[in-house]
Amino acid sequence: MTEENKKPTLFLIDGSNYVYRAFYAIRELSNSKGFPTNAIYGFTKMLMKLCRDWEPDYIAVVFDVKGPTFRNEVYDQYKATRKPMPDTLIPQVPFIKDIVRGFSIPVLEKEGLEADDIIGTLAKTCAREGVKTVIVSGDKDFMQLISDDIMMIDTMKDKTYGIEGVRERFGVDPEKVVEILGLMGDASDNIPGVPGVGKKTALRLIEEFGTVEGVLENADKVRNKKVKENLREFADQARLSRDLATIKTDAKVEFDLESLRHTEPDTDILKEIFKEFEFSSLIQELKIREEEDVEKRYNLILKEDEFEALLERLQVVKEFSFDFELTSDVPMLAGIVGITICPEVSEAYYIPVLHTCEGAPKQLELDYVLEGLTTFFSDEDIRKHGHDVKNSMIILSRNGVKLKGIGCDTMVASYILNPSKHSYDLTDVVRNHLGYELVSKKELVGSGSKAIGFDAVAPEKAVAYSCRRVDAILELSSLLSDKVEKEGLGDLFYNVEIPLAYVLASMEKKGVLVDAGLLKEMSLQLEELIAISEEKIYRLAGEKFNINSPKQLQAILFDRLGLPKGKKTKEGYSTGVEVLSALARTHELPAEILAYRSIAKLKSTYMDALPMLVNPETGRIHTSYNQTVTATGRLSSSNPNLQNIPVRTVEGKRIRQAFIAPKGCEIVSADYSQIELRILAHLSGDKALIEAFKSGEDVHVRTASDIFGVFPEMVNADMRRQAKVINFGIVYGMSPFGLSRELGISQNQARIYIDAYFRRFHGVREYLDRVLENARKDGFVTTLLNRRRYIPEINSSSASLRQFAERTAVNTPIQGTAADLIKVAMLNIARCLAEGNFSASMIMQVHDELVFEVPLDERDEVMNLVRKEMEGVIPLKAPLKVDISSGRNWDEAH
Repeated sequence: MTEENKKPTLFLIDGSNYVYRAFYAIRELSNSKGFPTNAIYGFTKMLMKLCRDWEPDYIAVVFDVKGPTFRNEVYDQYKATRKPMPDTLIPQVPFIKDIVRGFSIPVLEKEGLEADDIIGTLAKTCAREGVKTVIVSGDKDFMQLISDDIMMIDTMKDKTYGIEGVRERFGVDPEKVVEILGLMGDASDNIPGVPGVGKKTALRLIEEFGTVEGVLENADKVRNKKVKENLREFADQARLSRDLATIKTDAKVEFDLESLRHTEPDTDILKEIFKEFEFSSLIQELKIREEEDVEKRYNLILKEDEFEALLERLQVVKEFSFDFELTSDVPMLAGIVGITICPEVSEAYYIPVLHTCEGAPKQLELDYVLEGLTTFFSDEDIRKHGHDVKNSMIILSRNGVKLKGIGCDTMVASYILNPSKHSYDLTDVVRNHLGYELVSKKELVGSGSKAIGFDAVAPEKAVAYSCRRVDAILELSSLLSDKVEKEGLGDLFYNVEIPLAYVLASMEKKGVLVDAGLLKEMSLQLEELIAISEEKIYRLAGEKFNINSPKQLQAILFDRLGLPKGKKTKEGYSTGVEVLSALARTHELPAEILAYRSIAKLKSTYMDALPMLVNPETGRIHTSYNQTVTATGRLSSSNPNLQNIPVRTVEGKRIRQAFIAPKGCEIVSADYSQIELRILAHLSGDKALIEAFKSGEDVHVRTASDIFGVFPEMVNADMRRQAKVINFGIVYGMSPFGLSRELGISQNQARIYIDAYFRRFHGVREYLDRVLENARKDGFVTTLLNRRRYIPEINSSSASLRQFAERTAVNTPIQGTAADLIKVAMLNIARCLAEGNFSASMIMQVHDELVFEVPLDERDEVMNLVRKEMEGVIPLKAPLKVDISSGRNWDEAH
């Protein structure tokens, strides 16, 4: 072993540099409370990897301290151009320092000194004492310190810099780096340098004259006239720049090398921090789990005696998790390939029933397996945990089994803990809460055109995949249930969302009847309208072109017709709805293109697509209702998306005509009237708004009367329309700018209208102020049933982000409460229909509307029942009102 290798190593980490790099390396990460954790997680991973890969003898993390340094005293513009720290990074920094201390690593910082100067002083001091020093940073300034005993590593780029590395980067030895920076400056630190001198010129001058001072003394010898003049004019600036770029190596920093010795982390501190931020993977990586991992017992059930043993095992359990492997992602079409049961963490059983791969072993019959499991699936005293239990209910129901006794739906639980996540797939939930990666299904079945069905997977390969999933579900069920209770969301979860899954499953399974013939007829009619629209577009454009090509449309609108260009995208100038709507005020062509797009979308999305969605077994369409998509708590639907069917257009009405009742029945539609405004009245307690609803006034007329200063009987249709926009604009947190665009008036006039509204309904203004104040303090808003939505951007220094967050904060309690109310109404109505032995079925939920299929002899009684339950769902200060009617199809029922 050489003397060099025997030297102890000191690692000095540029903490500030790595905090920023971690922040930008992982753009979106937060815990279930909405607290940003991307920088904390990224920094911790970097620190752990560094210690694992390099095993330093001594280590410290050095941070800048907020406030001026000696460099600011000599040059007040030093670092003046740097942007302020991002809002979501600021609260993470203290926790990063706590984590560093949790690893038993000293945090070094000192007022008046930059981290660079602390690192420079320690590096040079320790190098003189025979310690090999490694600077961990991506900052090029540190290259001036590199020597035989000081090196630099950039772990983000996996690069190591010694003397030769500095020569490759700057073209000079380390001690000459400050000379280069003195001439060329450093934009990142706002060090000015000499105007007109870039890296190449600086290198050439230093190679010829040695130092900044040497260059200035020989300025007359510089051949480039402009550079020569600038060297003379900005000589003092060059000297200042060199001084600013020079890292101090003799700063007054007291330290004891032994105090920097790398020791074992304090796992108690780290465990608490990692739990708070839900870094389960880091807990596992540090091997600080509260209990030792036990051997996984995953079993493949192929024989009757093995299955009977499983049934005996289930006789003594109080809970288990379960999952299905299916032939399709559509529950109304899917066949069961296998069933997985997990009665205890690390113990799971996979029962294949429909694997058809070559060489597949003999498997148990599905009917036999379900017959044995029915007792347990239907026993309300045994808690069943699943991921997306609604779909499981449909699968089992289609096979004659009722699923009862749901304990936890891990998908819905993770959603109500933080409804703003992009995905609640089991893989993502496990990653976020348990901290490890599940095996991807793609690894078994492939992807794209080469993907195989799960039935083609060998059971021996399926067992580990499927068992690991239910094992994770069981582990998650305990963890997430505890979190739900801790956050005060237990009532919402157990009394609303879990029971709602039963109602939604029943609605999906029932489906809705459609008139395929009428849809075909409408499709042909729209085809004719599209052809007429195309001809009109060609005539207005003066030539034929591909209407669906943004590039060709750009050429027509902006080059041929010379219309004003909007925002620019990577593909050119935008031809989106917003741009075309604005252009439509000045030219007929953009308006016609919008009409063309609308008709074409209706044809492809509904008239042509709906018949394709008819289930061949039932003859009905079975839309899927999604509990975990919208951040407000609203339900959404897919295949088809019922929410997007136009409400007031002729085409929208015709689509609704295709949703029909079978013979002997009618469609009943019950729609909440102005529910958002009534909720606003209740939450704000505004007496004038409450009284308007109690007296049965037209609230839009009342608002118009107050804003325009006229008697109610003098309010015309246009005034009422504007008042309606203002009323709902308040609910959506609309600004004067937004209202001005919506009404086509000036921002000043819009502000006058808004001020007039708040003078009349001052309780609303006070309520909105309270909502924003609490959101800024808590970081979240809540609904009437305590549904929570985190809004971390509410305190952003970015005006656009903050304004968006404020609109969200204002709107969410209202929209979310509307979602809560209709969900509770659905539960109550479903219960009443079941208890009354009605044949009527709830078949659709769209926005604030419930739709039923009702036998004619039950119509009046069911309509009274529905009205009563919807209007009386939760007593509000402003009474709820429901518009309800019936007809042969959905349109007639409006």
